[in-house]
Amino acid sequence: MQPLDLGKAFTLIEPGPVILVTTHDGQKANIMTLSWTMVMDFTPRFAITTGEWNYSFTALRKHRECVIAIPTVDLLDKVVGIGTCSGADIDKFSRFALTPVPAQYVRAPLINECLANIECKVIDIIERHNILVLEGLAAHFDTAREEKRTIHAVGDGTFIVDGQTLDRREMMAAKLPPGIRAH
Repeated sequence: MQPLDLGKAFTLIEPGPVILVTTHDGQKANIMTLSWTMVMDFTPRFAITTGEWNYSFTALRKHRECVIAIPTVDLLDKVVGIGTCSGADIDKFSRFALTPVPAQYVRAPLINECLANIECKVIDIIERHNILVLEGLAAHFDTAREEKRTIHAVGDGTFIVDGQTLDRREMMAAKLPPGIRAH
C-alpha cells in the first residue's frame, strides 16, 4: 500500500461503502462489518454506528482506536461472512484468509486485501445513538489493486456495486477543498 494524503481520506467513504472495522483488545485483533457510516466534513472525521451487540465495541470503547478498511466487490462473501459471526468465537483474519498489516499509529491492523485503510482514533462516543466519532490519523490506498469497485448494502441482504464514474469536478470546483482529486 502507498501513503494517501490524509486530507483526501474522506473521498474513500464519501459514497458510503460497506466497511470493515478492525480493532485490537490488547490480546487479539478482530474485524466487524459495518454499513452505518458518515463522513462529517472535508476533514478526516467520520462517524460509525455500533454498540454492545458487536464484540468489537468493548475494544473501541476501551482503547479508542480502530482501522476503517474498505473492501471491494471481490471480497463480498468474506465481508458478509465477517458480519455473520463473532470474534468472541473465532479469529476472523484466519477464518476469512485476510492479512493483518501493522498500522502506523494504532494497534488495530490494516487489512492488506482491502482497497484502502484509514487509521482512526475515537474522539467522541454519543451514547444515546451508539455513534462513535472517529478522527483519521493516516490513510493508505492500494494503487496497484485492479478491483476498485466498492459495495453498498441495501439493508435487506442485497448489495449495490459501484458502477460508472461521472466526472463533474469542473462544475463543483468552487465547492471542493483545494487539491482534492479522485484517487
